[in-house]
Amino acid sequence: MSLLFVTGTSTDVGKTIVTAALAATARSAGAAVAVIKPAQTGVAPGEPGDLAEITRLSGVTRTVELARYPEPLAPDTAARRCGAPLLTLAETAAAIDGCADADLVLVEGAGGLLVRMGEFTLLDLAQKLGAPVLLVAAAGLGTLNHSELTTRTLHAAGVPCAGLVIGSWPAAPDLAAECNRVDLPAVTGVELVGSVPAGSGALTAAEFTAAAPAWFDTDWVGRYLR
Repeated sequence: MSLLFVTGTSTDVGKTIVTAALAATARSAGAAVAVIKPAQTGVAPGEPGDLAEITRLSGVTRTVELARYPEPLAPDTAARRCGAPLLTLAETAAAIDGCADADLVLVEGAGGLLVRMGEFTLLDLAQKLGAPVLLVAAAGLGTLNHSELTTRTLHAAGVPCAGLVIGSWPAAPDLAAECNRVDLPAVTGVELVGSVPAGSGALTAAEFTAAAPAWFDTDWVGRYLR
């Protein structure tokens, strides 16, 4: 089993679409894929959440959601406000281990690296399982600082950063975006391994799965599908 965590420099940078694109890419290569979203917020019981969108776009149906809370807040805050128990590190790690028969397991966090998904952060979970973390970054102003802060935190914790992906690359990038694409690897020391075109989440499933493999570096993808 290859295990890869997906986090972002902040919320709304494209983690779910990047996760779907990775799932679609692996599936197109014949890999058995499982996707885990430990905590989902801002979605009521019975409503489609991020995992439903990943399934719609990628065709991957093996998904695991451990907790969901109705208010669009950090998971630990949302859990306390609705009187639900906080997710524990042990139960979340056990759920991931339960998918060990898959070729690739993708774990999508909530918000950024240090957002608490329960009694723990994604960083704590990555440390426990010895898993690399893929960082999804924005294209525009502010992304250099946010990306370097996150990669420095990973490095200080001894957690490998698997690479950087720009989660929403604009059709007409401005000067800042063009410069950031060059500067991101330089300031973080982490390779830029992909970028997802803005609006990709609006594609049909067939369009998305056909296009997704081209959004990532082929050699990089191969490291996780061996």
